[in-house]
Amino acid sequence: MALFPLNALNQRRWALFRANRRGFWSFWIFVVLFVVSLFAPLIANDKPIIASYKGEILYPVLVDYPESKFGGFLAKTNYHDPVNADEINANGWMIWPLIRYSYNTANAELPRPAPSPPASTLTRDEACAKYPLKAQDPQCVAGNMNWLGTDDGGRDVIARLIYGYRISIAFGLILTLLSSIIGIVLGAIQGYYGGWTDLLLQRFIEIWSSMPTLYLLIILSAFLAPSFWMLLLILVTFSWTGLVRLIRAEFLRARNFEYVRAARALGLSDTKIMFKHLLPNAMISAVTFMPFIIAGSVTTLSSLDYLGFGLPPGSPSLGELLTQGKNNIQAPWLGFTIFILMSTMLTLLVFMGEAVRDALDPRKTFQ
Repeated sequence: MALFPLNALNQRRWALFRANRRGFWSFWIFVVLFVVSLFAPLIANDKPIIASYKGEILYPVLVDYPESKFGGFLAKTNYHDPVNADEINANGWMIWPLIRYSYNTANAELPRPAPSPPASTLTRDEACAKYPLKAQDPQCVAGNMNWLGTDDGGRDVIARLIYGYRISIAFGLILTLLSSIIGIVLGAIQGYYGGWTDLLLQRFIEIWSSMPTLYLLIILSAFLAPSFWMLLLILVTFSWTGLVRLIRAEFLRARNFEYVRAARALGLSDTKIMFKHLLPNAMISAVTFMPFIIAGSVTTLSSLDYLGFGLPPGSPSLGELLTQGKNNIQAPWLGFTIFILMSTMLTLLVFMGEAVRDALDPRKTFQ
């Protein structure tokens, strides 16, 4: 705390936040999981992180080297191919990620049709018998296994979870930030000016929020190819109404306070009064609800992916894994895995929201 000195009020808020133990630890667990997911290509990838070939240091995780560099003829190197692996290991070495599959990598060595159960791949003895370089070969080590099984396309489940978690949280954070900015600005304008400005904007918001977002997404998907940014743009267009009423109420309550009248008397502009004097107090209520907005954004994206109107097919999507679990009842590891991840992620966000609410509540006292 010495690096970031806090005033007495913020020290009290931080102490209240820490006093909520489950919210405090949920925050750190959430942060650690998200930071780890940001390095997904270094954790789950079908390319080595770093390799040495004939004395040259290569970075396959960053650069797509052609197979001709290793004596082949294809435009892209398959490092799981035993021919390429033998060639590289015979003339150097490779350092692999912890999980040797990316989100779109199909395991070609499954002993049974996909979806296959956890850790189902060639055994070490089978791999060593099949590939001549034994322990040097990437197919021959115990780490080359599907720890949580594969989906019906033979793709590693844990790799898709890591990448899908990163996309879902990033989508939720960006959507919450953009929609909060729009909602806070419009709510501030409504509450501060009141009168016809408040009346007209309120009627517009009521009409706008009554529009069926899902139907509009279905219609737009017929004309536009779904993508991360297209979905974000559409959902931001309709999700900003959540904070408007809250900010409007705070500004309506405080616009006639004495310090606001004093600011007007001193000649301060409306913009300065709104965003320098009124907004900091109103933001307490807004920040309290932001973890819940993130949870709702993640759920919305997963729901759209589940219904087939979300990210493009093949994307590492949590909603797509939900569909996999529904369509493959004979593979319970798919349903259980995505259920545990989704419930854990949403639980962490809810607990964080409760801790933030306690920290910003002026009536809250230490237990």
